[in-house]
Amino acid sequence: MDAKDILGIPKNTLPLSQEKKSKPPKEPHRKPDGISREVYMLTGGVPPLMPAIDVAQLKKRRPTDEKVTWQWLSFTNSARKDNLELYHWVRVVNGVPPTGDYPFAKYNKSVDVIKYTDEEYENYLTDPKWTKEETDTLFELCERFDLRFVLIADRFPSPRTVEELKDRYYSVTRALLIARAPSPADVSGHPLIKEPYNAKQETERKRALSMVLSQTKHQERKDAEILAEAKRIQEARLLAKEAEESELLATSDVGADADRTAHPGSVSPISAAPAAADNAATLASLRSMRVYLRTYALDQMVQAVSSSAGLRTIKRVEQTLQDLGVNLKPKVPTKSVCAEHLELRKEILTLLNLQKQFQYKEAEGSSYREGSYTDTPETPKRSQRAGDQDRPFVPEPLSFGGDRVGKRDQKRKGPGRSSDAPSSPATKRARKLKADG
Repeated sequence: MDAKDILGIPKNTLPLSQEKKSKPPKEPHRKPDGISREVYMLTGGVPPLMPAIDVAQLKKRRPTDEKVTWQWLSFTNSARKDNLELYHWVRVVNGVPPTGDYPFAKYNKSVDVIKYTDEEYENYLTDPKWTKEETDTLFELCERFDLRFVLIADRFPSPRTVEELKDRYYSVTRALLIARAPSPADVSGHPLIKEPYNAKQETERKRALSMVLSQTKHQERKDAEILAEAKRIQEARLLAKEAEESELLATSDVGADADRTAHPGSVSPISAAPAAADNAATLASLRSMRVYLRTYALDQMVQAVSSSAGLRTIKRVEQTLQDLGVNLKPKVPTKSVCAEHLELRKEILTLLNLQKQFQYKEAEGSSYREGSYTDTPETPKRSQRAGDQDRPFVPEPLSFGGDRVGKRDQKRKGPGRSSDAPSSPATKRARKLKADG
């Protein structure tokens, strides 16, 4: 019996879909060839982090006729000059010991120290601060200790600093290279000729390094604050200089525009103040970037110049450039080319604005001429006539169709003729005589 029988619960209470499905049996991993069963069980089949040995090498068996033994044999090192004989364990195959030089002798590298003769010393290497015996001792120690000048300074008989020893060695070597060369151009590429040793600079460098390493935490913080303050002052001066240049540029542009508008007949196509302000702002933003492409700067300056012009005017400028055979963007954007391109755009924009102003003035003049033709000097104005000032307004009678009565019977009167004043007999007589004649 189980708990379900005691509680009276049927055994199959869950539907078949909710019953636990049996998991498919896992495929057993086959042990690779060449690996022992214990090692495979410890690793669990996980690939090793380090590259494993090739399986072919594991399966490779030692030849049956090869007999390997380890023997305690003596050896000599070709890097040593004292023929010292030491011993180590050596793998011997079939009783034949290995031959050849010691394997680690190839790592023994030595410096080729230049040699000089007594004649060369007398001709090229004399120095009042150094004797020949001290120079010979220096070169012997340099060859012995492979230019490790700290050890050389410790072994040197007279009290000389490391910088003095280096300066003497490199100056002698440099003089010998120049003296032995057929011409100075043959050794001009040698490191000692291109970059001679500077003892004063090396002494100053070590002194500065010693001061930095001997600083306390408080001194380091103080130096950091001083550097930050110096950087802030430099940035403030740079911003002030840029603002001053921008103000001077804006003032000069506004003054030039005022001079143009002061003369009669001159036009002002573009307001100089907004354009100068845009140019100054663009120059200030470019200076703040420090590093930028010249094509990007040209685009920014073109936008600043065309900021006060409309979209139609900008398209006309581009069309004019294409008609002139000039690219919208220079192919070789050097400084001079970009400046000339920008100046050409300014001149085209000025020309288009001048044409627009000319058309406007021409239309204004034509409208003025038409107005002066209608008002001739011989025609008196209605406001100046004495008969029209006190005359009351009397509406004319209208017919049924809306036409004025007697309109067709009226005769057209010439300018300046008054309909109210009756014709005099003299006037009628003159008219009759004119008609008869």
